[in-house]
Amino acid sequence: MDDWHTVREELRSFALSLPETHEDHPWGETVIKVNKKVFVFLGMDEQTEKWDPTFGVKLLSEAHGHALTVEGAAPSGYGLGRAGWVTVPFLSPLPETEVLLDWVEESYRTIAPKRAVKLLDGQP
Repeated sequence: MDDWHTVREELRSFALSLPETHEDHPWGETVIKVNKKVFVFLGMDEQTEKWDPTFGVKLLSEAHGHALTVEGAAPSGYGLGRAGWVTVPFLSPLPETEVLLDWVEESYRTIAPKRAVKLLDGQP
């Protein structure tokens, strides 16, 4: 798989291409939001001694189990894991980028308001 920065940027760009999304930087980390709600956590821009690069998405389908098979992946902290959030390390062997983009889209569909999902689906 590509350098983790490249994969992270692909996920970021894709997420920002979805209807009504924007980037925010709470806690010094990058997140992508729709309607003021986070649907992708992208962490910090650079790896540090205390932080390994990860991303987090909310998955409620069979993709949740698939994401947890990635080495080092785990239910997200702060109680988010109980709601379907998974944190996946960028430095582990990852599935193809298309699968990761599917995970981002599923997270978006789970969090976004119905009007935004209709826009994504090309409905008026």
